[in-house]
Amino acid sequence: MSSQAGPAAPGAVTDKLDRDVLKVAVVVVAGAIMAILDVTVVNVAMQKLMLQFNTSFDTIQWIATGYMLALATVIPITGWAADRFGTKRLYLLAIAFFLIGSMLAGMAWNVESLIAFRIVQGFGGGMLMPAGMTMLTRAAGPQRIGRVMSVISVPMLLGPVCGPILGGWLVDAVSWRWIFYINVPIGAIAILLALKLLPKDSPEPSQRFDFPGLLMVSPGLAALIFGVSRIPEAGGVTHLAVWLPGLAGVLLLVGFVLRSVRIANPLLDMNLFRNKAFSMSMLTMAVFFIGMMGSMLLLPTYLQVVRGESALQSGLLIAPQALGVMITMPRAGKLADRMGPRKLVLPGVVVMVLGMIPFTMVTADTSFWVLLPGLFVIGLGMGLTMVPVMSAALQQLELKDMAKASTATNILQQTAGAVGSAVMSIILAALLAGKFGVPTSQGQIAATVATLNPATHDAAASMASDAFATTFVWALVLMAASIIPAFFLPKKGPAAAAPAPAPGEDTAPPVVVH
Repeated sequence: MSSQAGPAAPGAVTDKLDRDVLKVAVVVVAGAIMAILDVTVVNVAMQKLMLQFNTSFDTIQWIATGYMLALATVIPITGWAADRFGTKRLYLLAIAFFLIGSMLAGMAWNVESLIAFRIVQGFGGGMLMPAGMTMLTRAAGPQRIGRVMSVISVPMLLGPVCGPILGGWLVDAVSWRWIFYINVPIGAIAILLALKLLPKDSPEPSQRFDFPGLLMVSPGLAALIFGVSRIPEAGGVTHLAVWLPGLAGVLLLVGFVLRSVRIANPLLDMNLFRNKAFSMSMLTMAVFFIGMMGSMLLLPTYLQVVRGESALQSGLLIAPQALGVMITMPRAGKLADRMGPRKLVLPGVVVMVLGMIPFTMVTADTSFWVLLPGLFVIGLGMGLTMVPVMSAALQQLELKDMAKASTATNILQQTAGAVGSAVMSIILAALLAGKFGVPTSQGQIAATVATLNPATHDAAASMASDAFATTFVWALVLMAASIIPAFFLPKKGPAAAAPAPAPGEDTAPPVVVH
């Protein structure tokens, strides 16, 4: 086996990322930047797109929701496809899908075509990160999972910060179409780098694919996320458009679990949850992602609705969070490999909670000299927590189990992030609706209109800031709750660097998706 397909040769095992691994990392990061930025640059253009296509906000939201659903449905198939067709081929195919979707989205002529083309983008984006991380971790080996997580998690966490800045500038200074066209040059570079730097690989014999399982888990996830995403628009969970798809999704997922424990080679191996380290890591990750993604949604909305900042200004004000992430994240991966995840995740969550406290008392004129240091502290905690909590789910498993484990990890991340954003949106919408005496679905619109009116600005900003402060309290509670399962994470890092696997041994590595 070549040095590119596993850990360094026996007798020369090292915990450093060598030149071959760094080549793969360059390619993976190039693709990750394109895919992750696209998730957030669209958010700042929603208002512009709503006016451009003369449609309602609940319709234009499907530009983001459709992309998210496409991501969730394609994740389960990527591990099998990587073995069946080869990771390099799959990676190039994913970039091609993403670029085609980007170009078509930039040329969209109505809102329906834009939503459809975003779904095409989502299919490419859903395969892009898993295929890239498969190549990267296969080259690095299991003993360096923390380090490769650090490499790929930088664009994962910086995307929500850099995306609004780039998107706001493109919308204001160029055209909304360029939030999609910008992917074309980045994607072209990623393809050239992939062709030049990625080692050749060959399709490997793969186990029979669980198509019945796919037909249960993918529609189940899609239906569940669809139902959750409709709660703010419907005004509650009792609406037919919420509970019917939500119930259908839950039934499909329960059926999938019950079937998976009775068959050989299921799409997702439920037996992995018998491993305490894996199950506790997954629980910690779920709670953490719900709180983290929910809190990341709130701040730019507060800045725009209450403080009257533009999309670009809001993005710039979030920059201290990126600085905090950049300081701690590169060190977190190395420390996670050496010290064990628990010793990093627990203080990381505490740091994030401390940084969140000023936002739970936010007002209409809270000084930015109070909020910006809080953001910096939150960033420190995010960088300290994100990599260890992801790698903890994989470090204690056998190499042959990593592909299935990382597929489950990907699905959990996507679902928890969507649920976190929806939960915070529901809480905020209900609080704003109560403050302004309107239906739940109209709460944010009423607050925006009232704060833009000079005659009602002061009173409206005060009421809206109260609603945001209460919502930040909920985000803090959810984030702090991840401390409980984190107490059961592994105390120690992975065992000393393992020898290269024997020829023919399953070397499928972990996969991480945004």
